[in-house]
Amino acid sequence: MAKHKLQPDNWVDQYADYLFNYAVSRVSDAEIAKDLVQETFFAGLNSAKNYKGDAAERTWLVSILKRKVIDHYRKINSKKGKAEVRMNYGADSEAEGDWLEQQVADPYSKDGDNVLENEELGSAIQDCITKLPQKQALVFKLKTIQGMSTEDVCNELDINPSNLWVMIHRARTALMGCLNENWF
Repeated sequence: MAKHKLQPDNWVDQYADYLFNYAVSRVSDAEIAKDLVQETFFAGLNSAKNYKGDAAERTWLVSILKRKVIDHYRKINSKKGKAEVRMNYGADSEAEGDWLEQQVADPYSKDGDNVLENEELGSAIQDCITKLPQKQALVFKLKTIQGMSTEDVCNELDINPSNLWVMIHRARTALMGCLNENWF
């Protein structure tokens, strides 16, 4: 088998469109896909000395892009629950009550309005879950609501962890859209 040689000067012209289409089909966001392709080219340049020539240039770049896509989803999932959500309800952004947690009803409060608000939100979430595709809804319920481990969900549904996280991401996105339309 002939050894392949890298020609980084031609990468953008020869492979950018293919890599972009590959990336956008996996992350569903053109801007993120562009960033991932750019990161792929940089990583390719940085690791060119490790290229053995066993695979075609495009195949090698696609393998780098695959790792970039995986890293992208890992980064997203590692930040979940760690972000502070700030909502500006008035001119004074430091005013008390700007933090989302302060606006959400306290589940332990004895105040009747909070109990009613939590029941309404719970009902709205359940309604939105029923609108998800069946497998997405099941994955979301098992992992997020019932708290099953990733390994247990994957074994039970015969899927791999990457598929699990993609389905959860899509379910969360769809639920947020549904809640924005029907509850907020």
